[in-house]
Amino acid sequence: MGKSHVKLTECDPVWDQIKTEAEAAVTDEPLMGGLVHSSILHHKSLNSSLAYRTSMKLASNELPEQILREICDWAYRSDPDIGSAARADIVAVYDRDPACDRYILPLLFFKGFQALQAYRISHWLWREGRRDMARFFQMRVSEVFGVDIHPAAKIGKGIMIDHAHSIVIGETAVVGDNVSMLHSVTLGGTGKEEEDRHPKIGNGVLIGAGAKVLGNIKVGYCSRIAAGSVVLEEIPPCKTVAGVPARIVGEAGCDQPSVRMDQLLGVR
Repeated sequence: MGKSHVKLTECDPVWDQIKTEAEAAVTDEPLMGGLVHSSILHHKSLNSSLAYRTSMKLASNELPEQILREICDWAYRSDPDIGSAARADIVAVYDRDPACDRYILPLLFFKGFQALQAYRISHWLWREGRRDMARFFQMRVSEVFGVDIHPAAKIGKGIMIDHAHSIVIGETAVVGDNVSMLHSVTLGGTGKEEEDRHPKIGNGVLIGAGAKVLGNIKVGYCSRIAAGSVVLEEIPPCKTVAGVPARIVGEAGCDQPSVRMDQLLGVR
């Protein structure tokens, strides 16, 4: 007998962990059994579970769950990167959010994660030329989660959006990998320009609660934006900025601000 071979695509440790946690959750709280089974245990893959959760959350009298589910399933089949990004997002939330002690929590309860996954479907629709359907997803994400991300915006993987209330990300914004942002962050424009008009956020950036980054400016990798800041000018890599308007107040303080999630200014 030769050695057995397992395809890489069959190995999904994130999904395996979620299923294990789901079984424990049903045991611990039987009244949650219906939700946990329909959202997780009835599915053969994380992609299927995500498609179900997204379609259930965004369904309305205008477009029912069945149609949205077909769209989501099609997106996950057509672009494996959507599912890969979702897995990186789950790990990011688990690693960075002290309120998240299980992988199952973002999938079931965290609107920042759920809004981001719905955006990823809308972005796929936008790239496929299905602009009106993409805008429908954007509208429903805004109505359901209080998060408004234009489907044309480009967002990397390993993203954590904590609390997520009142997040706004504009059409030409670009967000790199491993970025963390808190509630009420705006990546917006400064006027009525119709061309490239939104910020470009580098990898590993931490954006504090209520920060506004406005205009077609670059925020360098592994930089840190203090809560409540208004950023109007380019930020070099690995810096901390604060204030209105924001000014450089020091170095980033660590190699990975978005992972460490240290939002306190000053040396300790």
